Amino acid sequence: MAAIEKRTGTDGATSYRVKVRLRGQPVQSATFASLSKAKQWGTQTEAAIREGRYFQTVEAKRHTLAEAIERYEREKLPGIKTAHNRRPLLHWWRNKLGTVTLADLTAPAINDALQALALEPSERHPDRPRAAQTVSHYRQALASVLSEAVKTWEWMEQSPMHRVPKPSLPRGRVRYLSDDERERLLLACKESANDDLYLAVLLALTTGGRQAETMGASWSQIDLNRATLQLEETKNGSRRALHLAAPVLALLRARVRRIDTDLLFPSRVNPKQAVDLRQPWEKALQAAGIEGFHWHDLRHSFASMAAMNGASLPELAALLGHKTLAMVQRYAHLSPQHTASLAERVASKMLGGGAA
Repeated sequence: MAAIEKRTGTDGATSYRVKVRLRGQPVQSATFASLSKAKQWGTQTEAAIREGRYFQTVEAKRHTLAEAIERYEREKLPGIKTAHNRRPLLHWWRNKLGTVTLADLTAPAINDALQALALEPSERHPDRPRAAQTVSHYRQALASVLSEAVKTWEWMEQSPMHRVPKPSLPRGRVRYLSDDERERLLLACKESANDDLYLAVLLALTTGGRQAETMGASWSQIDLNRATLQLEETKNGSRRALHLAAPVLALLRARVRRIDTDLLFPSRVNPKQAVDLRQPWEKALQAAGIEGFHWHDLRHSFASMAAMNGASLPELAALLGHKTLAMVQRYAHLSPQHTASLAERVASKMLGGGAA
């Protein structure tokens, strides 16, 4: 129960000291100049203790966002595959709101920071503001830290992130190679002075694998007899195997394997790291006369070709390693013949093979 004691100071000022005593819990106390505020604090504190919320609030006042980020970087970040991408985002949050206690970290403060971030110039294109997708990555980085603070460390009662709106993302971009572009690009890659480029592009184009999945692949993941590249750790956390087409298998069998690394595409400078193909890739695109095309679009090209050859959305999701159909919905318009034939089969089944 909350007990309130009236006190008079040497200067004649009146104050009210509140004590909340509940069996099995330490006594909590506070002093107020106003009796109404003292009663309010006593009632709220007693309710919070009974509901198990009070001590988390106290913890939230003891820790700053910077402390939470530092603990997250120490305990969680080493186990995240994309840690090198997330670290600078966390550094930005530390500089922006690091001194704020978790108790004072509000949704409006976070939203204001994200709004300011959205107005900053893009690092790749200084003449443009940051893309909504980039802002979304910053939001997700902070959400991950606060989620740990709530669920694992019990530093917060709840995260304010559920009151921070997600940036409106543009419709997913789909750029894929036409038949003519594909032939020109593969020829340019084959004629490149870089020995890795043709195989790397062919592997990405015929498997639909993400850049990190194919460029970071190792020989131990490859089974030449089964024609598979086994992915143990993917972006969505599930295992899947990429099928290796005959031209890729032939190149792999002929490829000279280095003894100082297990990587399929090791750097010549540091065999522990994957080779950087940015310059030869850009030169091949220029030689092929292809504009507005990125490495990730090789994955789009694979998915688009699969859709146009009759793959269903669940089949596309399985090929690309997506857990939901939302990510592959962008390819739905590329398979009209497939959906039309499916509709015909359904109608025929319902109507017994003939029109009513």
